[in-house]
Amino acid sequence: MLTSIAERIMYCLTGKTPNSVGPVDISETSDGYDFLEVKPGRILRVRHYLPSRPGGGEQEELDKKKNPGQGMVPCKRRITVYRNGQLVIENLGANLRSEIFHCRNGNSEPAGTVEVELSDFTSTGNEGVSGKESDVPPGKRRKRKPKKVVVVDCQRQVTGCKGTHSDVVLFFIHGVGGSLDIWKEQLEFFSKLGYEVVAPDLVGHGASAAPQIGAAYTFYALAEDMRYMFKRYAKKRNILIGHSYGVSFCTFLAHEYPDLVHKVVMVNGGGPTALEPSLCSIFNMPTCVLHCLSPCLAWSFLKAGFARQGAKEKQLLREGNAFNVSSFVLRAMMSGQYWPEGDEVYHAELTVPILLVHGMHDKFVPLDEDQRMAEILLISFLKVIEEGSHMVMLECPEAVNTLLHEFFLWEPEVQNQGVEESGNE
Repeated sequence: MLTSIAERIMYCLTGKTPNSVGPVDISETSDGYDFLEVKPGRILRVRHYLPSRPGGGEQEELDKKKNPGQGMVPCKRRITVYRNGQLVIENLGANLRSEIFHCRNGNSEPAGTVEVELSDFTSTGNEGVSGKESDVPPGKRRKRKPKKVVVVDCQRQVTGCKGTHSDVVLFFIHGVGGSLDIWKEQLEFFSKLGYEVVAPDLVGHGASAAPQIGAAYTFYALAEDMRYMFKRYAKKRNILIGHSYGVSFCTFLAHEYPDLVHKVVMVNGGGPTALEPSLCSIFNMPTCVLHCLSPCLAWSFLKAGFARQGAKEKQLLREGNAFNVSSFVLRAMMSGQYWPEGDEVYHAELTVPILLVHGMHDKFVPLDEDQRMAEILLISFLKVIEEGSHMVMLECPEAVNTLLHEFFLWEPEVQNQGVEESGNE
């Protein structure tokens, strides 16, 4: 007890954390781990499962030759942003989206136009309830000039991804305060099914290096780490799975590499809003104060992150190495969440199929945020796990693994097959 108090006094005086994670020795592989140096002194620990496939791949190539157009999906939509803050999304190719709507909320009606308000728009008092000129007579309305128009018009091939397919890689990215160990159940499950699996520790987390400079933990610095890691391990069909803040890095990679990212899973990721650090946050307090408050913060995280707070959840928290970062890293991570580009339009431009998994008891991410995300995205499923909370992958691993596996294997039905056959007669 006296030692702990003495350590905290010394920490407040020196500003150095007694349990900070320092750089680790560089090693290509050690018990299934790679240590990846993205920059001099900036080293990431990466869990890499590479299955042995003695004779795989031949059947997969034969299937592709038999059905070269299998899973081709037309992705057409017009995204219009008006000066009054209104965002209008017109879905021009409704066939696949109506299927997704049916799977998501039981509504089989085809999707048409989605109208929402931009989250960062501040009303001036001159707009109607939904940003429309509702008080102007119909005959005197002037045609509004859009501030920005984005047209998405492409075709995307979406196929089922099996563990026996040699060109498929799964990437698992954790959020603030976590580590690759929070994915323990998923890594074991999918590696046993034959998938190649990659899971990094973010800088300052787990066994990765922990630079003692705030600029090392901005969104852009971490995103470049994930870009380097992705390019190092990516193959032809890559599936990104992110949790909480890790979802933002999955979105970034899917936007940057649309031809390489085949599917995305967002676990309690929140709404499609630009990132901006809060000015009124406990994490803006001095690092030494946060260090003294760390037991209270850990207890608060346990209450908010789990549906139940028993001995089992405490054990899961320890095994997942969650919320086990220095106060300096925690403060730098929270203050570095600045990403103005990642707004509604940025998300609406994505054409990759996306599964959203939400824990019903999540106190960090409300359900309506994930619902808003599902409305913005072109191809999306939203699945709610009743017994889960923010750390749903630890609380309900079987349910999460089942949802993920079904999504990996999912592929759309062939569109307009009858029309093509009638045209060939």
